Amino acid sequence: MALAGSTSCVIPSTKSFVQGQSQLIPSSKSHQPTYPNNNRNKARSVNPIVAVHAAEPAKNPIVSDKSTTNTMPSSSTKTAKTQNAVLGKWTVDSWKSKKALQLPEYPDQEELDSVLRTIESFPPIVFAGEARSLEERLGEAAMGNAFLLQGGDCAESFKEFNANNIRDTFRILLQMGAVLMFGGQMPVIKVGRMAGQFAKPRSDPFEEKNGVKLPSYRGDNVNGDAFDEKSRLPDPQRMIRAYCQSAATLNLLRAFATGGYAAMQRVTQWNMDFTEHSEQGDRYRELAHRVDEALGFMAAAGLTVDHPIMTTTEFWTSHECLLLPYEQSLTRLDSTSGLYYDCSAHMLWVGERTRQLDGAHVEFLRGVANPLGIKVSDKMDPTELVKLIEILNPQNKPGRITIITRMGAENMRVKLPHLIRAVRRAGQIVTWVSDPMHGNTIKAPCGLKTRPFDSIRAEVRAFFDVHDQEGSHPGGVHLEMTGQNVTECIGGSRTVTFDDLSSRYHTHCDPRLNASQSLELAFIIAERLRKRRIQSQQSASSSLGL
Repeated sequence: MALAGSTSCVIPSTKSFVQGQSQLIPSSKSHQPTYPNNNRNKARSVNPIVAVHAAEPAKNPIVSDKSTTNTMPSSSTKTAKTQNAVLGKWTVDSWKSKKALQLPEYPDQEELDSVLRTIESFPPIVFAGEARSLEERLGEAAMGNAFLLQGGDCAESFKEFNANNIRDTFRILLQMGAVLMFGGQMPVIKVGRMAGQFAKPRSDPFEEKNGVKLPSYRGDNVNGDAFDEKSRLPDPQRMIRAYCQSAATLNLLRAFATGGYAAMQRVTQWNMDFTEHSEQGDRYRELAHRVDEALGFMAAAGLTVDHPIMTTTEFWTSHECLLLPYEQSLTRLDSTSGLYYDCSAHMLWVGERTRQLDGAHVEFLRGVANPLGIKVSDKMDPTELVKLIEILNPQNKPGRITIITRMGAENMRVKLPHLIRAVRRAGQIVTWVSDPMHGNTIKAPCGLKTRPFDSIRAEVRAFFDVHDQEGSHPGGVHLEMTGQNVTECIGGSRTVTFDDLSSRYHTHCDPRLNASQSLELAFIIAERLRKRRIQSQQSASSSLGL
């Protein structure tokens, strides 16, 4: 049964961790940060780090995936090989030979070098086997057999770091995942913008207030948000604090995912409570009750609530690959596959501002084996997208590339079809995901940034409409959200107005959906997934003459 089967996918449990081991070896290359260039780094020896990872056969995932290799048209294969020859050999620091945008300028090079050496000696935050497992799940989403739910803070902060905030966001993602899983009757891949989502790109490197000009706030792992000279000075020590917070966050997420907090019966009861207290609860109550009935059926069939498959869940982490010196410091060579993994997160994405074909960020990401996301706006040229995918996924491996579209509803209907067609003509396998947040940011009369819920919903609807039209798979959603009862996005069934914004506006960067708005959006998407599933079944029956 789809519901039962899909709940078995979880953050690898403690038991699975000890079933396999690999050596994750820090690169022996010394760091040579590009701001400014320096030649003072000395070669240093490093000790191999032996770390356990998720159980799986010791294999090279690319070499052993024969079916994946054969799916790529020969013309695409030739193009990819030519592209790689032009790019040259990749090393963990080859990105330093490219133009690097959105990187801070640290005032003390020696302190920066010292911090990077320290982080390089730290254990990995995630394990290579976990990243490979996520890639396999995302490959299913690319084929229309799973759905990605990716969400979390716009930018994590040191100030708001506490167990309750982590728990609340995790809880909402669990609730959303259960609703989407039942609506689509397929596994839901839960990936948090958590445990590392600190750095933020800025449209202007400087901010000016009352005639005072200071460096822009770039995230808590770079500098502080207070508008004073000391806070805005990039401080490399913040990277160590970000590492520690990321490790602690993931440790708690693992405990929540495998310790019973994620039990399906508990999650279903939370959703029932939401529908009882929602102003539009009638719209979602039927679906919530059907989930509850399905659990009753499974219990009667012997799949009781205390069965491990019903009490644990899979969960992965992700963030934007922006602060390259930090990312390089956590890049390790996995001895089981011979591939490099950026062990700061399971999944990384390249942003709209840093996805240049000849840029440093693309150069770094092409050499790490993590699953990758590409943020795409209406400015993306279809030919450029195909070239970017060729660079990042020359083997055309399912699950390697996720295209995260952020355009606004109207642009989505006009631009997305051309991107889908170009990728299809190139024979490239990708997972298409909607980010309905970034294309819908407006300024409220009070001066605060906000996002209308109706606009977010409209973009999600446009995303599904286009994929229905093109015969492609809507593979997931990517949301900036929180489990807190904030007032940052206007609208939703528990209406937030412009006047409400200032009451609980806590974001350090962009406005987030609150818990109620996030869950409401999940019910809306679940209804669309259900409709799509039923239409697909009817079409299949018709083709068989049934």
